[in-house]
Amino acid sequence: MKNRKLILLVFLIWGFQLTYAVNLKLPSIIGSHMVLQQKSSVAIWGWAKAGTVVTIKPGWMANASQATVNSDGTWKIKLITPEAGGPFEISIKSDTTIILKDILIGEVWVCSGQSNMEMPVAGNPSQPVNGSIDYIAHGNNKNIRLFTVKQAISAKPLNNCGGEWNVSSSSNVANFSAVAYFFGQYLQETLGIPVGLISTSWGGTPVQSWTDDITMTNEFKEFDLSALNTEQIFEPSTPTVLFNSMIHPLLNFTIRGAIWYQGEANISNPDQYTKLFPAMIRGWRKLWNQGEFPFYYVQIAPFKYSPEINSSFLRESQLKTMQTIPNTGMAVTMDIGEYECIHPAEKIPVGKRLAYWALAKTYGMDGLSYSGPIYKEMEVNKNKAILVFDYAENGLSSFGKELKGFVIAGDDKQFYPAKAVISENSLEVWSDDVKNPVAVRYCWENYAVGTLFNTAGLPASSFRSDHWEK
Repeated sequence: MKNRKLILLVFLIWGFQLTYAVNLKLPSIIGSHMVLQQKSSVAIWGWAKAGTVVTIKPGWMANASQATVNSDGTWKIKLITPEAGGPFEISIKSDTTIILKDILIGEVWVCSGQSNMEMPVAGNPSQPVNGSIDYIAHGNNKNIRLFTVKQAISAKPLNNCGGEWNVSSSSNVANFSAVAYFFGQYLQETLGIPVGLISTSWGGTPVQSWTDDITMTNEFKEFDLSALNTEQIFEPSTPTVLFNSMIHPLLNFTIRGAIWYQGEANISNPDQYTKLFPAMIRGWRKLWNQGEFPFYYVQIAPFKYSPEINSSFLRESQLKTMQTIPNTGMAVTMDIGEYECIHPAEKIPVGKRLAYWALAKTYGMDGLSYSGPIYKEMEVNKNKAILVFDYAENGLSSFGKELKGFVIAGDDKQFYPAKAVISENSLEVWSDDVKNPVAVRYCWENYAVGTLFNTAGLPASSFRSDHWEK
């Protein structure tokens, strides 16, 4: 029943697109209370009677801009935005007049993924978000604006979606994506400028659902997309259907970057994810036509997946993306996983860790640590493996706890529990059962509690020094 309602919503939206508008209309992403990206060329677009003239007068510009409506009823006007500020009004005139009010100029981020991105600040039933009550209590902030894309499925790309911009308030914050809000709130507090957050997510969905059809058709022949040309009802796990309905309508909207929390739905095929995830990022960047905009994402947290699955390989796939795709960064969650719950309650650290990447790499904040230690290389000294890490400029730390989760193997590929000690920014790992070590692994299992950090308190990713077959 839920999916049928969603399909009906899509047909209503699609029907609106295919009907040339007689009266001036705007997509839902263009509305009062929105944030427009500062110091950029931003688009205002919509529908009106073909051949008529649309005139836009933004409050920050002395002159108006005009465009003639195309034969298909569409129009688009580009505006140059100033530095962060506001509020402003925007007047849009054709056969009717629309006045957009309370418009801010600031930083705009798209926040997408599956259930760990969808989970609201107030939490799910029987699944809390630690510390949420204080953020909800302090949720009234006119400099944060929130837009949640309504969930919908479409076999074809749509030009509109459900949703509306809201000013941050206690009630709006409670129902908004926790990771997205904690990310945006920290940016707004730190930068001191308006922030707009667009949440578009759906629990239990794989990365291929969020990937455009051209990318899927050209690069992933193992997926059959022919059914998209039929009238059957699709599930949200179908390739491209969420990109079509929940990303494509946003492509004209200028953004600073994107954050992403997803991967659990692809846990059984990490090799495929190694190709799919980077391809999705490249596809978004190409279609948004804003160059290699920042894309920061969360590594999935430890959890008791079924014994036939080892989620370490999916976490490794995510790590490879950061190492191969420009202008990306990964927030590690090895220290906050929960054995019994796939939705960890510690969402505040996740949002902040994403924000550290943005502040350091996008906004140029010097001196700020933004990544946990990443394994770089290993050498062997007698019976000890010496491991060196990136992103540990001031050294490694376990913060007084015993280092756990390490195993070591020789040429026989048999792993034994290992001891580990820190020596500044390197790590010595050994076992009395392995005289000539060849490989070391850390937290290489579904559920483990991370104990290795840099001195900034950011956790190390799980890793392996070998490339042995699974």
